[in-house]
Amino acid sequence: MRNPDQTAIQRVVGEACVLAGAGRAILMQVAHPKVAQGVAEHSNFAEHPFQRLRGTLDYIYGTTLGTPEESAWVAGGVNRIHTYVKGAGYSANDPELQLWVAATLYKSAVQIYEMTLGPMPPAMQEEFCRESALYGTLLGCPEEMWPSSVAEFEEYWDKALAELVISDGAKQICHDLLYSRAVPLYLRPLLPVNRLITTGLLPQRLRDEFGLVWDARRERLFRVGVRAARLTYPRVPRRVRRLPMTLYMQYFRRRFRAYA
Repeated sequence: MRNPDQTAIQRVVGEACVLAGAGRAILMQVAHPKVAQGVAEHSNFAEHPFQRLRGTLDYIYGTTLGTPEESAWVAGGVNRIHTYVKGAGYSANDPELQLWVAATLYKSAVQIYEMTLGPMPPAMQEEFCRESALYGTLLGCPEEMWPSSVAEFEEYWDKALAELVISDGAKQICHDLLYSRAVPLYLRPLLPVNRLITTGLLPQRLRDEFGLVWDARRERLFRVGVRAARLTYPRVPRRVRRLPMTLYMQYFRRRFRAYA
């Protein structure tokens, strides 16, 4: 039974299944050439692949599930970093780029949530869409830039998707993410699973432009995995499905108390 005190965004991001979309969200972000350039020139992604993931989780969990003070702390930290992320033709403080990154977080969460738990009711869809504006507005993106409805978002998304061009820098980031040698040995057996999930979640055009291999066998494996998740995940007790979020928020709050 859902908690009536929780907002739509809190119900969605609290689900463990949403974490499966992390790789997809990162690759969608760097599919924008300016985002890819910023990551390539101001990130040690290859040496520390989990650093960006941790930053993303800090931001998503901290802003949606944290107290106002915790939300301000994590957003302030990201904004301070973004002050230095700029170069020829791009800036992390560009509202258009902030809008795109926020959109990838929202769209990836919707995709995974509906793939495992079924379609959101229309009212929940609209609520989640409105609330997801904070991913951009907390970084300075004007509120009026965020689509006011699901239909308006889809119109923006389709237009933005059609304009994406995969750069060489994005391809390198993709390789570093999916074939990382910096991942601890005990996690390396999970890399093929991550590649299958992340590649399967991408639009076909982007798979091709990233140079990712996708064939009938991989498609079958992906579809079998999706069906299995759809059958089993909703039957897992909700407190168990929310356990990764609960544990991460404990870790996040320890750091908040230590550094805030």
